Amino acid sequence: MSNAAGRRFFLNSTALATIAALALSGPARAADPIKIGVIAEAQAVVGASIPQAAQLAADEINAKGGVEGRMIQVVTYDDKSSAADAVRAFQRAVSEDKVQVVIASYVSEVVLALMPWAARLKTPMITPGAASNEISLAVHKDYARNKYTFHGYLTSAALAQSICDGSKAVLTDLLKAKTAAIMSEDAAWTRPLDVGYEECLPKIGLKVVEHIRFSPDTGDFTPIYNRIEAAKPDLIVTGISHVGVQPTVQWKNQQVPLAMTGMNSQATASTFWNDTNGGTDGVIFQSLAVPGAAMTDKTVPFGEAFKKRFNGAPSYAGYMAYDQVYYIADAIKRAGSSEADKLVDALEKTDWTGVAGRIQFQGKDDPFTHSIKYGEGYVTGLLAQWQGGKQVAIWPSKIANGQVILPAAVKAAAR
Repeated sequence: MSNAAGRRFFLNSTALATIAALALSGPARAADPIKIGVIAEAQAVVGASIPQAAQLAADEINAKGGVEGRMIQVVTYDDKSSAADAVRAFQRAVSEDKVQVVIASYVSEVVLALMPWAARLKTPMITPGAASNEISLAVHKDYARNKYTFHGYLTSAALAQSICDGSKAVLTDLLKAKTAAIMSEDAAWTRPLDVGYEECLPKIGLKVVEHIRFSPDTGDFTPIYNRIEAAKPDLIVTGISHVGVQPTVQWKNQQVPLAMTGMNSQATASTFWNDTNGGTDGVIFQSLAVPGAAMTDKTVPFGEAFKKRFNGAPSYAGYMAYDQVYYIADAIKRAGSSEADKLVDALEKTDWTGVAGRIQFQGKDDPFTHSIKYGEGYVTGLLAQWQGGKQVAIWPSKIANGQVILPAAVKAAAR
C-alpha cells in the first residue's frame, strides 16, 4: 500500500469511527433513564405502598414512551424505619446508583436526617408521607441550603386543620360533642400536630379536657384509656403512626365508650382490618383518599390499578408517591433536564392534579416553604371510617360514599 493510500485509509477509518461514535453517543444520551430512588419502610404497614405506587406510576409513564423518550427507572431501598439505614441508602443512591431525584419515607425523623444529605449531595428529595412542620420550616429558614427538599405531604399543622374541619362537619353535630381528649404518640410529627389540635379543636366547639402523649413502645393502653375515660370527654382525637394495632385493638376489646377520630396512619392501609382482627371497625381516620372516593377523576382508576397489581389498597403515602413520580416526570419535561437545580426550579412551579388533588408548593415567602398547599381547590384529605372491613369516606360530603356509624359501645354510652 502506498503512503497516499495509507493516509486515505487512515482518514476514512477515523471519519467512520467518529461517525459511528456520534451515532451511538447521541441516542444513548437521549435514552439515558431517569433514575428515581425510593427509600421507604418496605416492611411497614404504611411504607410498603410507597415503592409499589412509585413503580406503578413509572410503568404507566414508560408504557406511553417515558419522558421525551427517556424511561423512568425506580431504584428501591428499604430503610427498615431507621434514619441511619436511610442515610446510607441515600448516599448509595446518589453516589453509586446515580439517581437524579429521591422519594423518601413517611417517617419524619428519617426525612429530617436525610435533609442535610440532600443539601450536601445537591439531590432533590420529596417525602410522600412525613408530616413534621420542621421539614418545610427548615427550607424556609435556610433556602439556599435546603431548597432540594420538598414536603410532598401535608404538614402536621395542615393535618390538624383537616381533622378539625372534618370533625366539625360530621362529628360535633352527630354526637353533640363538646369535649375531646388528645391521645398522641411521642414523635417529631405529633408535637406540631398536637399544637394544631389545641388551637383548632376549641374553634369547632370542642374543649380539650385531657392530653396524653405516650411512648411508641407502649404495650398496654389500659391505663391510658382509664385516664381518658376519667376525664369524661365526648371523643378521642389521635395522633398515631408508628404504633397503631395495639391501641386500636384495646380500644375495641375494652369497649371504650368514646368515638375515635384523628390521625391513625396504619388505618389508612387496607391490611389494617386483618392486622387488628377487625378491631378497627368504627375507627375514624384522616387520609388522602380511600377506595371508591373520587378526590379527582384519577383517584378511582389508580386505586383499581393498584388493587389489581398488588391485591390491596394503598396507604396514604402510596397515593402521594404515585402522584410524585408523575409530577417529577412533568417537571423534568418542562425543565428539559434532570439536572438538580433546573429540576428544583421546575418542581417549584408544579401545578399537577393527581389522585389526591391539585398539587402546588408553597413559595419562599411562606414559612412552610416547599410544602404542598392545603385547602379547597388543592389537597384537603378526607375523613374515612372502617365499616365492616371496608374504608368508607364520610367527609367531604362531595366525595363521601357513606355516613358515620357509631360503634356499639359509643351508642350504648350515648343512650
